[in-house]
Amino acid sequence: MCGIAGLFGNNWNPNQLTAAIGSQRHRGPDAEGIWLSPSKRAGLGHNRLSIIDLSEAGRQPMSSHDGRWWIAFNGEIYNYLELRAELSEYPYRSHSDTEVLLAAYERWGERCLDRLIGMFALLIWDEREQKLFAARDRFGIKPLNYHLNSDGTLAIASEIKALFAAGVAGEPDEIAWANYLNAGLYDHSPRTFWRGVNSLPAGHCLTWQAGKVTISRWYDLAERSGEAFDQRNEAEVREEYLALLQDSVRLRFRSDVPVGINLSGGLDSSTLLGLVHAVQGADSDVKAFTFVTGDEHYDELPWVEQMLARTNHPAMVCRLDVADVPALAESVQHHQDEPFGGLPTLAYARVFERARQEGVIVLLDGQGMDEQWAGYDYYQTAVSSAAAVGSVSVIQGTKDRPVKPECLQTEFRALAEEFRAPQPFSDRLRNLQYRDALLTKIPRALRFNDRISMRASTELREPFLDHRLFELALRQPMERKLGNGTGKVMLRRIAAELLPQGVVEAPKRPLQTPQREWLRGALRDWATAQIETALNGWGANWLNASAVRAAWRQYLSGESDNSFYVWQWINLGLMNQR
Repeated sequence: MCGIAGLFGNNWNPNQLTAAIGSQRHRGPDAEGIWLSPSKRAGLGHNRLSIIDLSEAGRQPMSSHDGRWWIAFNGEIYNYLELRAELSEYPYRSHSDTEVLLAAYERWGERCLDRLIGMFALLIWDEREQKLFAARDRFGIKPLNYHLNSDGTLAIASEIKALFAAGVAGEPDEIAWANYLNAGLYDHSPRTFWRGVNSLPAGHCLTWQAGKVTISRWYDLAERSGEAFDQRNEAEVREEYLALLQDSVRLRFRSDVPVGINLSGGLDSSTLLGLVHAVQGADSDVKAFTFVTGDEHYDELPWVEQMLARTNHPAMVCRLDVADVPALAESVQHHQDEPFGGLPTLAYARVFERARQEGVIVLLDGQGMDEQWAGYDYYQTAVSSAAAVGSVSVIQGTKDRPVKPECLQTEFRALAEEFRAPQPFSDRLRNLQYRDALLTKIPRALRFNDRISMRASTELREPFLDHRLFELALRQPMERKLGNGTGKVMLRRIAAELLPQGVVEAPKRPLQTPQREWLRGALRDWATAQIETALNGWGANWLNASAVRAAWRQYLSGESDNSFYVWQWINLGLMNQR
């Protein structure tokens, strides 16, 4: 896991690349490297967080054995040992997955991406053809942002702040902000919150040559899953899925540094813990991290303690206190570059800070099961609703609207784009799952989590976002996902075989922190100050100040059951302070 950056074209200088890499040092504090093409038309930069092959041989940018290709790579190729055995004739100089990736690209070109099990964002420069090839993993676990200048100069990097450091202007994209404030949409398209800065979509690749950029899709979840439902009996499918689960977790324990796990009290974390034991044995003693806020209505520590009671896993409890929020929010905002998910993101940031303090550099998480097995509450009613897939709320646990479009200036609100989610399947449920996996729920969670893990110079791995699992799950008929008023039907049966006797997961809850209560209470003055900053900054032309203040007063009086829109305004205030 690292940070990468590149500049391509005729109108840039090495100092810009140095600045870009310097701004991403938190992503890779172990080493920095820069390579400049003799042609002066390409430069690659790399921040290294050493995970595989800790020696100098694993440093980047790295060249192929003949010097034709140069790579800057962020992520992990978990099946690199199997690929290395298949590509054994390559004259390796390291034991890194990066060099295996180079060997695979030399053998198969772009088609090598289909052979990778991993998370990645990569830049490969072809010195002979003077051509850049860039790609992002299937679900976009690792980030890649770019800006193409009018003269054809391309700047590309892991984080947006690196583009700014390289000289890209940091001007807000009003359309992105209108989408967000009007409908709560973000990370659903290539558009970022900054004008002229785009995010390469998940499962896409980019080529640059002679000032021209071409973007194409190399992976489509719907296409790979197929339209036909799995006709096998459930027992056979469960056996295959469980084997894939175990292989996915096994591969993600490949590391030359300590690995830990993130736990809540829910089904997904319970499943992850059971899989760790299935892979490592019942004596596994990897550290288990969970966050708390000191509020028994939200904390899942009792269930986590029950899960760990008969194991050897040390429990690492990471607490977020209300007094921590102002300074932590400012720090996290600096690393996010775009709006983020409120107090749950702050609480999660504490987990990665603690992991780093404990010497645990890699953490496994349970992201992705709700989308695979229809675990969110709105799946239950949405499948029988006449509403369009794109209009089904992506915010659960609230009866009130999560956004306040009536608090926007009329002209600004008109900038918002209509969101039309693709419907590649013939059934409503899978279209919702597809939307949440690639356009709404998972993309934004992955951005939040990448930035807060990298803020603490730690690597986050997502074993449940293995494409093999997702494709198999999407082939399953609805009755294996929804039934008796609950989701994840088949997953629950699989988990029952994995979990230690007596373990009961916490009830499904959409909220994990007392954000609503804290904003009304101890954080009231801080929140008010952030909202006023928003109203006097960019929001002066976007927000209706009197409507915002009136809605804020109503919120403080307890008239709203959600704080999503309040956090939007706070987030806007935080970003105005950059």
